[in-house]
Amino acid sequence: MNELTSTFFSISTDISKPVRPDLSEQITLFTISTILAGLIIRLAISLAHTYGILDRPGQHKQHKHLTPFVGGTGIFAALLIALCFLIGYYPEQSVKWLGLGISSAIIFIMGFADDILQLHYKTRLIVQTVAVLIMTLVSGVVLTDLGGIFPGGILALGIFAIPFTLFATIGGINALNMIDGIDGLSGSVTLMSLILLGSAALIADNQPNLIIIIALTGGTMGFLFFNLRYRLQPRARVFLGDNGSMLLGFVITWLLIDLSQGSNRAMTPVTALWLFSVPLMDTISIMLRRIWQHKSPFEPDHNHLHHILLNAGYRVSDVIFAIVSIHLLFGLIGLTGLYLGVNELTMLTGFLLFFSGYFYLSLHPWYFITALRQFHTLWGLTPTQSHGFFLGSYTPKEAENLVRMLSQELRPSMDSLVHVIKNKAPSSSDEDQYAVVVNIRLLDADVRTIKDKIENFVTSAQKRINERCGIQLRPFVEHNPRNDRRIQNQSNPSGNKRVADRRKPNQKLLVFEAMFDQTSISKRNYHQESVEPPINHSNS
Repeated sequence: MNELTSTFFSISTDISKPVRPDLSEQITLFTISTILAGLIIRLAISLAHTYGILDRPGQHKQHKHLTPFVGGTGIFAALLIALCFLIGYYPEQSVKWLGLGISSAIIFIMGFADDILQLHYKTRLIVQTVAVLIMTLVSGVVLTDLGGIFPGGILALGIFAIPFTLFATIGGINALNMIDGIDGLSGSVTLMSLILLGSAALIADNQPNLIIIIALTGGTMGFLFFNLRYRLQPRARVFLGDNGSMLLGFVITWLLIDLSQGSNRAMTPVTALWLFSVPLMDTISIMLRRIWQHKSPFEPDHNHLHHILLNAGYRVSDVIFAIVSIHLLFGLIGLTGLYLGVNELTMLTGFLLFFSGYFYLSLHPWYFITALRQFHTLWGLTPTQSHGFFLGSYTPKEAENLVRMLSQELRPSMDSLVHVIKNKAPSSSDEDQYAVVVNIRLLDADVRTIKDKIENFVTSAQKRINERCGIQLRPFVEHNPRNDRRIQNQSNPSGNKRVADRRKPNQKLLVFEAMFDQTSISKRNYHQESVEPPINHSNS
């Protein structure tokens, strides 16, 4: 350890033989970063509860508990460890590392202030611009070109280099911040991005950036210990907060730019898009969607990819697994194209095609809910608990009237999904009948309070609907095969002629589906609007 410390603070005078960390020192860096980040976050959690530095439920937020938003403290500590290593091993670039430290500190402090004071987005953009200018003018990390995306050589940006760097970096900062919507998601996506970036840096032997990646990987893992859900931790004990998500977004964007520029670049600028694909696609798609609908691009909503998967019934852990898997797939496509020498224009075209599909998904999110729900069976995932009720068999007109009535009951109350399912008549002489099903969404790990709320709501809705139409609501009941006489009597057909399941396959058709999102609709006056939910036709 003494030898490591002496090397750590020494300044090499032999430029031809630069000092560089070996494998054991890299492992030491990772271990120190992980442990230090975990200890600092644990201390910060205690202090946050003492001084009330807590993220409170409400508005567009999914969580139901007061939770500290101090996860960025551990990330910042890991970055400081990396800076110490960089100054010790590469003192000739001290100005570059000084710029990284100052700009990162500005982003971290601004994020903390935003968490506490809820800064206006214009204030955030001004502070982010200052930090990026330090990155470009002091550290010299600039997007000078976009690679060989067109025939004829490298597309240099010239006088547009700094403005383009400003736009790209601010976009990266806010991209990671905007996907930070459920426990463990932002940290897990960050971890996967760092692993992909570390692979590129290792292959290119870019040791300075590899040091930053190793330290941030350790810091992120220390944070995820308190943020991911697992058996002994049913909900997150700490959030990244804007201080952590914006800091990670800034440093990752720094790495993407620094690794994709210069004569000895580790990757092309197009590859950088693939390695940060999900945050970029999700953020740009959502912002374009909001502009498309004449809304502010900075107004939060529930149409990110993780919201779509949650509304399809996926558990939080399954949502994280799905999104990180998609992110890994895109990253591997980018790296494969890079190392196989695929034309950069071809790689860019492929990225834009994937983005177009992603954008279409963000414009029509509920059209995909039914298809996504079917993956539960295909992947063997466990769906979230179903809570709600259904209403018997009705004519088309009766079903339509019921949906209109239910929409008025549901809209001011809670997030819910309404289905109208057509039961095909056994013969042409009989009239088709329709069932109306209401699923109420649960997102929180501690559902006891929410279950009580649902029961109260169902009781209230049942009373009003019964008074108006004489219709009884039938709540969902857990199906237990051990209590099903149809199954018990299969071995003794003579004792009871009731078969195990008289329902024939493909006898039901989902003809209508509408999502009522409590947060999105709370700002609108639905008493003056007609009920026009989206229509979705598919087999059920």
